[in-house]
Amino acid sequence: MNLDRHRRFRLTLQYDGSYFMGWQLQPRGRTVQGELEGALRKLTGQRYPVMGSGRTDSGVHATGQVAAVSLPPRWDIPELHRALNALLPSDIWVRDVEVTPEHFHPRFHAVARSYRYRVGLLRDASSPFYRPWCWPLVQELDRDLLQEAADLLSGERSFRAFAKSGQEHRGDICIVTIAGWHQWEEVGVEFWITANRFLHHMVRYLVGTMVDVGLGRRPVEEMALLLSETPGNLVTSPPAPPEGLFLSEVHYPDPIPEPGPDYPARDSALD
Repeated sequence: MNLDRHRRFRLTLQYDGSYFMGWQLQPRGRTVQGELEGALRKLTGQRYPVMGSGRTDSGVHATGQVAAVSLPPRWDIPELHRALNALLPSDIWVRDVEVTPEHFHPRFHAVARSYRYRVGLLRDASSPFYRPWCWPLVQELDRDLLQEAADLLSGERSFRAFAKSGQEHRGDICIVTIAGWHQWEEVGVEFWITANRFLHHMVRYLVGTMVDVGLGRRPVEEMALLLSETPGNLVTSPPAPPEGLFLSEVHYPDPIPEPGPDYPARDSALD
């Protein structure tokens, strides 16, 4: 594949994660990356690797996932946009297509990501029109306590206690710039969070613990302890289920930085 004769496209994707084993290609099972590459193979007759901004786990949704692929120059934006949406299954939709610098890397150039998590409080959350895309808790929460817990998250701090597994090479420090609870339609509440990085299952552990605070099952002071350097034997609540989690936006600098020590060149973006 002669990449010098290719154009790089940035795709913004939405998908219902209910029937996917996550974003990343797997030896067995259906994945978002696999469906995208399959559609591109039908269009071009060969495999073109698709790089995503990051993995979403099994059952997790996206309204703002970003991916990139380099294709022959015969493809233009309107044609590629129409063709992909015609070939992709109904649970994946390409919202936007744009030409991007050839060195654009959707993961390494990202400076922050935003997630939303939906919790259904009313009985209607158990409806088939809501249940697949929320945690149908169907209990009332103390919203003041929820927000008090969320207010503890902003800033630069360790989220080691809220991770399924560690990332020794990168540490456990994250910088949270937005964290808060909002009304979700008439059905429940929605947690919004933006940070420079996220640990494995971090949002789900945060939501599970804050919901227990909102239910009065644990004091809000335990959130502060879990975020401290010395949580002792204190552990988080079980993680919230994946169905309520959405990757809502990936944030990038404008313009995209040129390749350098902190950003890989184009070829490594296609590995």
